[in-house]
Amino acid sequence: MSSSILPYPPQAVQEARRSAEASEPVILHTRVVCGTGGGPDKTILNSSRFLEPHGYRVLCAYMYPPEDPGFAQLQKRADACRAQVIGVLDRGPLDVGVARQLLRLCRREKVAVWHGHDYKSNLLGVLLKRFWPMRLVTTAHGWVQFTHRTPLYYAIDRLSLRFYDRIICVSDDLRQTCVASGVPAARCSVIENAIDAEQFARRVPRHELKRRLGFTPERLLIGAVGRLSDEKAFDRLIAAFDKLLSSGLDAELCIVGEGSERTRLEHQIAQLARGDRVRLAGFQSDTLDWYGAMDVYALSSLREGLPNVLLEAMAMEVPIVATDIAGVPRLINDRKNGLLVRPDDVNALSQALAELLRDPALRERLASAGRETVDTRYSFRRRMEKIRAVYDELLSETCASP
Repeated sequence: MSSSILPYPPQAVQEARRSAEASEPVILHTRVVCGTGGGPDKTILNSSRFLEPHGYRVLCAYMYPPEDPGFAQLQKRADACRAQVIGVLDRGPLDVGVARQLLRLCRREKVAVWHGHDYKSNLLGVLLKRFWPMRLVTTAHGWVQFTHRTPLYYAIDRLSLRFYDRIICVSDDLRQTCVASGVPAARCSVIENAIDAEQFARRVPRHELKRRLGFTPERLLIGAVGRLSDEKAFDRLIAAFDKLLSSGLDAELCIVGEGSERTRLEHQIAQLARGDRVRLAGFQSDTLDWYGAMDVYALSSLREGLPNVLLEAMAMEVPIVATDIAGVPRLINDRKNGLLVRPDDVNALSQALAELLRDPALRERLASAGRETVDTRYSFRRRMEKIRAVYDELLSETCASP
């Protein structure tokens, strides 16, 4: 960061405190995004309409690479949620202009709470706090996507977390990881993901949605939604589906999402000669109809936090088969509101899918129980009340300090 940027003078501290006491303290969500975003963005973009009636102003600063076509789609999603998004061009790890832009934003908007969502935004929050007084909050969504730089990024992230005032973890295992990394346990809270169950609700018959999306209405449809990346293990799902078809079941598979694994998955589908039964539907800005068309939802992931996609499918009354990883068993009680299988076990995944496809009564029971789980435990409004309580507590501490 340029030496011309000086640490905040004493009057800036008083200004920040006055801002925290004002009628609309500013929350700044910060996140690195490439493409159209992912599960965390559903929470980020929807938070403003739940927080603003309680006196908060919410801004969302997204760092994205130049000429990334996906950011335009993310902006459309933000507009639909009435969220104020600020794009920050990010040319890579050495682009100090990112820090300058964000610091100007913090000073201009008098940001009271910096809310990070990944390793880079967490590190920037620690650095920029030297130049603008604000409280630091982050959400640990899960360390899931592996590249050759991942160990370095995760080390930076876990070091940065030690300087944060509050860490919101979406599952118990993530809280345990944070504490093991040296974060005081008192700063870590488990606030699980949630969704707007009024938005995700079945309104159109399944057969009509299948017809609308180009599927065979009489054929059972297995679906999945997510980024096409290796941790989602869609190659295992396709392999399990191939076994299912070979056993004589009549079904189709649809995977909604885009990502770096598309070419490899297309090659796998072609090798299996299943192009007439497996569809890679690409990115869809509105997934409601896609969930609504599914008879069964399959989560094949090897690594996750607490996936929003499971909550969305359950709210849409789609029975679940999911791998038994991370926060998933906290959501899915095996054979009560879904089926759990061992991760990276193609045979187990295929057998569980086959069981659901062959048993309409089981599908109906699990679908009903899944919807009830979302209604009673995963209300987005209740989640935002818990997050607002975190902000309230931190800002009351700020105003009370001498």
